[in-house]
Amino acid sequence: MSVEEHWDEIRAVVAQGKRSTGHFAIASVDADGAPHVTPVGTVFLRDNQTGFYFDQYTSALARNVDADPRVCLMAVDTGLLFWLRSLFLGRFISAPGVRLYGTVGALRPATPSELEQVRRSVRIAQWLKGGKMLWSDFSHVRDIDFTEFRPVRYPVMMSHLWEGVS
Repeated sequence: MSVEEHWDEIRAVVAQGKRSTGHFAIASVDADGAPHVTPVGTVFLRDNQTGFYFDQYTSALARNVDADPRVCLMAVDTGLLFWLRSLFLGRFISAPGVRLYGTVGALRPATPSELEQVRRSVRIAQWLKGGKMLWSDFSHVRDIDFTEFRPVRYPVMMSHLWEGVS
């Protein structure tokens, strides 16, 4: 399905998923062909169907994408009010989630702009001891080029969403 055609909608779903959950799931494949899912809270999408994530605490994911760069990122809105409202109405007012498929690039130093984005995203937690320990030394990122997407589907409650997407 055309990522470019639906990019604004995809970005909105991903942003809501991050707000409600605090992280994303990135699936990769290990050397034996077994799937591996890594929670990553530092994924950022750009305007051009690409994104990046900070490669910190992701040793298995790093090994996997170095051997096979294909990944699937999943974002889901897990907000209690979103789900209660949707169940009460019998339809989703917005998409509950999305899967993005793409390839991950090589590890590279983060730009000042990227470092500022991660600082802003963890700003409140940095006041806490654990926040300082977890998020004070980010330095490297990997780019992701997204080529395909699939909505998380509950067809009975979302036939009005994702126009033109089957």
